[in-house]
Amino acid sequence: MILVTAANGNQGKFLIPRLIATGQVVRACVRSEESAQALRTAGVTDVLVGDISDPGVMTRAMHGVDKVYYVGPTLHPKEREMGFAAIDAAREAGVRHFVFSSVLHAILTDLTQHEIKRDLEEYLLSSGMEFTILQPANYMLRHRLKPVLEQGVFLLSWALDRYQSMVDLSDLADVAAAVLEDSDYHSGATYELVAPGRYTAHDIAEIISEVVDRKVPAKQIDADEFTAASLGADHESAFPYHTKAARAISKRYSSHDFIGNSNVLTWLLGRNPTSFKQFAQRELNSENDPTDSPGAG
Repeated sequence: MILVTAANGNQGKFLIPRLIATGQVVRACVRSEESAQALRTAGVTDVLVGDISDPGVMTRAMHGVDKVYYVGPTLHPKEREMGFAAIDAAREAGVRHFVFSSVLHAILTDLTQHEIKRDLEEYLLSSGMEFTILQPANYMLRHRLKPVLEQGVFLLSWALDRYQSMVDLSDLADVAAAVLEDSDYHSGATYELVAPGRYTAHDIAEIISEVVDRKVPAKQIDADEFTAASLGADHESAFPYHTKAARAISKRYSSHDFIGNSNVLTWLLGRNPTSFKQFAQRELNSENDPTDSPGAG
């Protein structure tokens, strides 16, 4: 059995159907009954609803599990403790292989979420379990296209002339499914997952402009404003931890590029990874509404 946490979130929405299609037995862990129902509709019969910050939830989730795909909570103030508890619970339950969704360049200590994932990588390496660590670049997220449709502008909360590397969630899910299916082959590996291309905000806006056939400019938005808008809050002070993290991201990405190399992802996929243009074409030209942001699971 494979346990997937945050199973209805950004990654889970892509990964779960792949696992089911290949006949894997899946247990999905989610926070809400709404997410649970979506997964049951998708064909998952074993769904655990609960907050993974509760050690009891993790203990129940790990029972009888052979492999784990662990996606931690996005920008959660207890992310480190929750990750430690998940690794402990997996080890105590006799989990054979633990796959951890980390982040590209986890070594960066001026970004809170990177430092936390670096600590979790170290803890996993010391756990005695077989492991695989995936280090994806910034996600190509469909809800980031919402301002393009609603305001005719691409928004970014850091300097527009800095370069970033990205990765398509569909490609990430293909890699995760392959690792979970043939865990022995990927045991002990740490993979940087980066699509080809390095993009400034202006580059991204130009690609989007080509896809929608109209001029879409790039605009830098204040990190606090971005945080409040993304969380549906009236003011960023409602989410102090998220705001602090967003400010650190804006500061880092405004003073340094965030880039990687696509060779590893190309090798793992056995094909060319999805480019940002292909992603934009898929999302902006599809019948699906890009303004419908995936949940966190």
